[in-house]
Amino acid sequence: MSEGGTPGTRQTSGGPEKERIPFWQRVCDNHFLLLFIGVTMPTVLYILWGVMELVGIPVAPQ
Repeated sequence: MSEGGTPGTRQTSGGPEKERIPFWQRVCDNHFLLLFIGVTMPTVLYILWGVMELVGIPVAPQ
């Protein structure tokens, strides 16, 4: 982290320079996004798994 100034900036002789924060660090720092992903992904996967199981059931002969 920088010394003084706003977070995410780096002080150089030419003035403050924006420090690029990596994408995955921004994702991992966002707790609400992690909560959303943690709830949504299992839900979607279980729904897909259930649909695949229903499609796999053979049709009863008449």
